[in-house]
Amino acid sequence: MLRMPGKSYAGPLPPLSGEARALSLRLRLHVAALAAGERNADLDRPARYIEQAFAAQGYKTQAQTFRSGGRTVRNIEAGAGPIIVGAHYDTVPGSPGADDNASGIAVLLELAAMKLPVRFVAFANEEAPYFLGEEMGSFVYARERAAGVRAMFSLEMLGYYRDQPGSQRYPAPLGFFYPDRANFIAFVADLGARRLLHRSIEAFRKHAQFPSEGVAAPSFIPGVTWSDHWSFRQHGYPAIMITDTAFYRYPHYHLPSDTPDKLDYERMARVALGLAAMLKELANESR
Repeated sequence: MLRMPGKSYAGPLPPLSGEARALSLRLRLHVAALAAGERNADLDRPARYIEQAFAAQGYKTQAQTFRSGGRTVRNIEAGAGPIIVGAHYDTVPGSPGADDNASGIAVLLELAAMKLPVRFVAFANEEAPYFLGEEMGSFVYARERAAGVRAMFSLEMLGYYRDQPGSQRYPAPLGFFYPDRANFIAFVADLGARRLLHRSIEAFRKHAQFPSEGVAAPSFIPGVTWSDHWSFRQHGYPAIMITDTAFYRYPHYHLPSDTPDKLDYERMARVALGLAAMLKELANESR
């Protein structure tokens, strides 16, 4: 559950490269565009932004439309391969959702721009009233389009980091085993997906100069299944969540104050580059 392969990066973060600085600016622009308003009653605005971003990168996107709540919504797919990287683009009512989950979509789009040999999917309907139900966009996708998938990674809130002691909390009893500073990215799985978790964090730690923690825990622990990876686990696919741990560190979770100025785009860029290297390694193994 708790012991992870490899060693988390420790010490001062190295200076950002020019590539990373440019990446952090692009991430900031994505988040600002997506968080310009709520993304729940009207999902067409963010969906069009995502489609246009994929198209500008040279992808031909596929839309998976389905009826939900008396309207038609869509998942958006780009790229191909047995590895899926996904993130939801909707928000709860009343929140612009900068961290939840414009940050995940921003990293998704920039990973796609790197032309990694994986499949990228932006999901509708992760938030309530669809949360952990059959109208989640990821549930519809896992049921209808995931045949042959070997791994799924859910990008769920990637933008908030703090170095102060006590800035990180956990569900019991995990606080006894993990650091109390919110300066890391977390890899989270239920017990059935621990093999993917171990291999993924091992690859991330090999390449990334950024702190990371991992846990494989029973699904009843609050938060372990609370993202789109749940849908894929329900259909028997290996799937994990990569997250800044959401409400366990972020004071603006699901609030009107979840705005773009709260996020750390330089650390987001470091995470994105580490994920890109991880995905390249895993994709090579899947060929």
